[in-house]
Amino acid sequence: MKQKTTKYINVNGRLMDLSHPRVMGILNLTPDSFYAGSRKQTEKEIADRTNQIMEEGGSIIDVGAYSSRPGAADVSAAEEMERLRKGLPVIFREQPEAVVSVDTFRADVARMCVEEFGVAIINDISAGEMDRNMFPVVARLGVPYVMMHMQGTPQDMQRHPHYDHLLKEVLYYFSEKIQRLRDLGAKDLIVDPGFGFGKTLAHNYELLAQMDELSVFELPVLVGVSRKSMIYNLLGGTSEDALNGTTAVNMVALLKGADILRVHDVKPAVEAVKIASALNTYTTF
Repeated sequence: MKQKTTKYINVNGRLMDLSHPRVMGILNLTPDSFYAGSRKQTEKEIADRTNQIMEEGGSIIDVGAYSSRPGAADVSAAEEMERLRKGLPVIFREQPEAVVSVDTFRADVARMCVEEFGVAIINDISAGEMDRNMFPVVARLGVPYVMMHMQGTPQDMQRHPHYDHLLKEVLYYFSEKIQRLRDLGAKDLIVDPGFGFGKTLAHNYELLAQMDELSVFELPVLVGVSRKSMIYNLLGGTSEDALNGTTAVNMVALLKGADILRVHDVKPAVEAVKIASALNTYTTF
């Protein structure tokens, strides 16, 4: 286990200290996300989920209006914006001080969410690959930006994922993206290794085993493994049965340097963070 450097991100003019890992709760405004429990359509469902995330100890609410599950149907930018314009006011009505992240790969959607609603973070599954305007837009907006590693697109990423050297390719991918973003003046960059996105079961666990190598960038690391197929395809069952496995993988990720856990189940993740933090108190380096 490598010693962690203290990391901060600027969210709406306030510094969020990531020396104690944070939990990001998922709120999907989509009808087809892979985990049914995360889909929220009505105003009451959105309000209840917003309050649940915060009451269970979440620090960030991650709002998605475009399903990125393997093989998901494409959704137009207009439809994605319509869903967000419906959901974001409810979220901020319920929790005016909440730190809200929007999960989008579209620059126009990112701009709308920040400028119209004051969204604090943009979470991009494609790291600028699916919209060439994303990097200059997030640099101008000045918000924290999560860049995820993905091979392919949500429509084709799981067909034939292949790597000659997984870790080296992931590290090179991030090094090139980080340099481009810094050249544009972007700050508060966050890396996400992209578990389940263009990776086989073996790729996912190989990457998890070597995840601490991401510390070379000295940037916050976000991990999203919640109820994914890398868990239930190994253990059996479906996403509905994958909470215990999710908690186990989250704990490994924390010990490997994760700073943010993106999850469906906030309370178990918060408990994992508390245990990992207690363990780190007694760890010598």
